[in-house]
Amino acid sequence: MNYEPVIGLEIHVQLKTKTKMFCGCPTHDTAVAPNTHVCPICLGQPGVLPVVNAQAVRYGMLMGLALNCEIAEHSKFDRKNYFYPDLPKAYQISQFDLPIAINGHVDIEVPGGEREVARIGITRAHLEEDAAKNFHETGASTLVDFNRGGTPLIEIVTEPDFRSAKEAKIFLQELRLIARYLGISDADMEKGHLRCDANVSLRLIDDQGGIVGARFNPKTEVKNLNSFKHVEKAIEHEIKRQTKLWETQTPPMISTTRGWNDTQNRTEEQRSKEEAADYRYFPEPDIPPLELKDLADELRTKLPELPAVRRARFQNEYALKPSDARQVCDDPLLADFVEHTFSELHAWLIALPELQETEASVLDHEKQKLGRLVAGWLLSKLGGLLTERSIDVRTMKITPENFAEFITLIATHKLNNTAGLKVLNAMLDDGSDPSQIMESQKLGRVEDEGILAELVTQVISNHPAEVARYKAGEDQLLQFLIGMVMRASEGTADSGIVRNMLLVELKSE
Repeated sequence: MNYEPVIGLEIHVQLKTKTKMFCGCPTHDTAVAPNTHVCPICLGQPGVLPVVNAQAVRYGMLMGLALNCEIAEHSKFDRKNYFYPDLPKAYQISQFDLPIAINGHVDIEVPGGEREVARIGITRAHLEEDAAKNFHETGASTLVDFNRGGTPLIEIVTEPDFRSAKEAKIFLQELRLIARYLGISDADMEKGHLRCDANVSLRLIDDQGGIVGARFNPKTEVKNLNSFKHVEKAIEHEIKRQTKLWETQTPPMISTTRGWNDTQNRTEEQRSKEEAADYRYFPEPDIPPLELKDLADELRTKLPELPAVRRARFQNEYALKPSDARQVCDDPLLADFVEHTFSELHAWLIALPELQETEASVLDHEKQKLGRLVAGWLLSKLGGLLTERSIDVRTMKITPENFAEFITLIATHKLNNTAGLKVLNAMLDDGSDPSQIMESQKLGRVEDEGILAELVTQVISNHPAEVARYKAGEDQLLQFLIGMVMRASEGTADSGIVRNMLLVELKSE
C-alpha cells in the first residue's frame, strides 16, 4: 500500500480597486498611518448601509471567466458570523450558496512531475471583504489597523486535485500571472495581495493506483503561508507528518487547523477546523441580489489573451523554446516588448535589399533563427546588462523598434557578438539607434581582406610558440589564434574570414 497526498487550496486575491468593497474609503496602502482610511461603514458603526463596489464585481467575474468557470446569472451576499478583533461588525460580508463563479478548471504544466499536465478543478470563486490587520504587541496587548478592513477580495477554492507540493506552487504562480494579465491585482504574496491556505490529507492507494478505503480522510488546513516557498515547504512537511501518523496506525481522526512556523520549519496545531455551520451564514439583508447575465456576456468579449494561450502562441509564431516562452510571458510587459520586437523585426527583414522574398517566405525561413536570436539576446545578454544596472524592461531606454534593428544587424552578420554587446550597452545609455552607434564607434564587421591580412600576419609573428605547437599537431590552438585576431580588431573582424586566412597562412609557412 502507498499513501497519496490529497491537496486543495483556498486562495484570497486582493482586488486592485480604488475604493473598498462596500464603502468609499481608499483601499489599503501600507505607507499611510494606521486607521486613517476608515469610515463608519468599514468600522461597522450602527445604522450604516453598505454599497457594492461595481468594479470589484467586474474584477471577480473576470477572474471567474479566466478560470473557465460558470458565471452565475443571479448572485447575492451573505453574512459570515464570527468574533475576532479584526472584524468590527462581528460578521464578514461574503458569499455562501450563490457565489459569482463555480465549476471551473486550470491546466498547469509540471515539468519533471509524475504528470506533465495536471487539470485542477475550481470549486467556486466568491467575493468578500478583507478583515483588518492585528499587530500582537509584546505582552498581552494587540493593536488593530482597520485600513485594510473592507478591501475587496476574491476567494478561490480549488478541488482537492493536487498530488504534490510542487503542483500547488505551480498553480499559485499561474494564478498570480492570470491576475496580473487581467489587471485585477498585483497578486504579490509578500505584500499580502495573494494569501493561501492549504488543505492536506492522505489516502491509501494500491500498487495499481486504486483507492483503498475512504476517498477522503480528515484534512489539516495549513495557514500563515505568505510565499510560494512557504506553501511548498509547508505542504511537504505536512505530508511527511501525516505519513508518520499513518505508519504508526494513528491517522488523523478529525479535521484541524495548523499554522506554518517558518523558523522551525514545521506546522503547529492551532484549533479544530470550523465547518460552514459554525459561521451561521444568512443572507445579507442590506444588499440586494446581483443580476449578472448581461455583464457576464459583456465581459466575455473583453477577456484578454491569458498566459497559457500566449505561451503556446509565442512557441508557434516566434519559435521560442518552451522555457523561453515561459520566461518571457511571466512578465506581461516583457511579453508585450517581445511581441512588438517581432513585429518590427519582420518589417526590417522585408526591407532588406538582399532579401528578395515575400514576407511569408522570409518568416518561414528565418523563424527558428530569429527565435533563438531574440530569446538569447533579450533574456541572457540584455537581461544581464539590465540586472547590472538595476533596471528592467519598464525603465530601460531601448525601444522594440531599436531592438529589432539591433537583431537585424546581428542576423545579417553586420555585427558580431562582441561588438553587439558594446552596441547594446550604448543603446542602454541613451536609447540611441544601433546603426548610428555601430558607425560612430566603427564597430561594424570588418571584411576588408587587406586589413584582416595585416592582423593575421601580426598575430602569427607575435605568437611563434603557439604557431609551432599548432604545426606540431595541437589543432586546438587555431581557436586561440583566431581569438588573438579578434582581440586585435576589437571584436569587429569576421571570424569566418579570419579562420580561413589563418589556415592558408599557417599551411604556407
